[in-house]
Amino acid sequence: MRRFATIKDIASALNISVSTVSRALRDTYDVNASTRQAVLQKATELNYRPNFNAIGLVHNRTHNLGILLPEITNYYFSTLFTGIQDVAYKAGFNLTLFVTGNDAEREVDIVRNLSLSGLDGLLVSVSSQADSDQHFQEVIDNGVPVVFFDRVSENIHTSKVMQDDYNGAFEATVHLIKNGYRKIAHIAGPEGLTFTQARLNGYLDALRKHKLPVEPSWIVHSGFTQQHGEQDLEQLWVCGERPDAIFAVNDRKAIGAILALKRKNIRIGKDVGVIGFTNDPVSAIVSPALSTIAEPAFEIGKRSCELLLKHIQKKRFEPEQVTLPGKLIVRESSQRL
Repeated sequence: MRRFATIKDIASALNISVSTVSRALRDTYDVNASTRQAVLQKATELNYRPNFNAIGLVHNRTHNLGILLPEITNYYFSTLFTGIQDVAYKAGFNLTLFVTGNDAEREVDIVRNLSLSGLDGLLVSVSSQADSDQHFQEVIDNGVPVVFFDRVSENIHTSKVMQDDYNGAFEATVHLIKNGYRKIAHIAGPEGLTFTQARLNGYLDALRKHKLPVEPSWIVHSGFTQQHGEQDLEQLWVCGERPDAIFAVNDRKAIGAILALKRKNIRIGKDVGVIGFTNDPVSAIVSPALSTIAEPAFEIGKRSCELLLKHIQKKRFEPEQVTLPGKLIVRESSQRL
């Protein structure tokens, strides 16, 4: 097996003490710039790699983080993961990914079977079917910090990083109203999720502010896939009075609605406006191009990992709740001209 150099090897090659090399690698204040540069150069030459197992024994850390995601195959969650990875790897942490498939029972099984001694912390986006969060509290009670992102648990006292779902939904609905639509439906996510309710509230408040009717039959709750969007549209179309615009909880459902409308020879934009939420790359290439609210997925991933590292480094770190704004992207699907 290939042998990696140790701190002792670097110290011997430079004829300085092991403690000086250690401080230089940690960039402490009492090592001058020229010595640090010499240490870093020699470390590269000798193929030095930090021994995280040894470091972990000293600091009672594993340098391993767990990530719990509902899914990984769509653009949004893969971008979130990239943001987490960017921070974790720069800080010298490895990542272990667990995917629940949006299954609440699987989520509980994964969490309760985690080897907590092998993790310094856990990043979590909860399952859309979850109705309990006690399993996460058990992780925290066992000394492993947890940070929630995107889909969060309201009842756990820890840091959380979220998209501004309420204002994004409010802005999306107002955009439709300003473009002349008056009978606006909402194809929503599963009931019980914090962000599903926040987007629903933003939609409802926008209608109320502009004195437009709130029609209960125009609010349809289901999953997050394109197929769910198609099914939701079919449900709306059997209503006594049909909507003239649709605000979808995410882009995949919006695209499903567009496909279902096209099959009915309904003109997107001119006859029925559609707006989504996410800014998935496919939203720009579907025809007509989909208006949407762009979510800061990469930044959510970064901020959540940064907060988890703070919880790991400071046991008494006071939890923070971070809400990041989205951005309205106007395309053809919400234009009546």
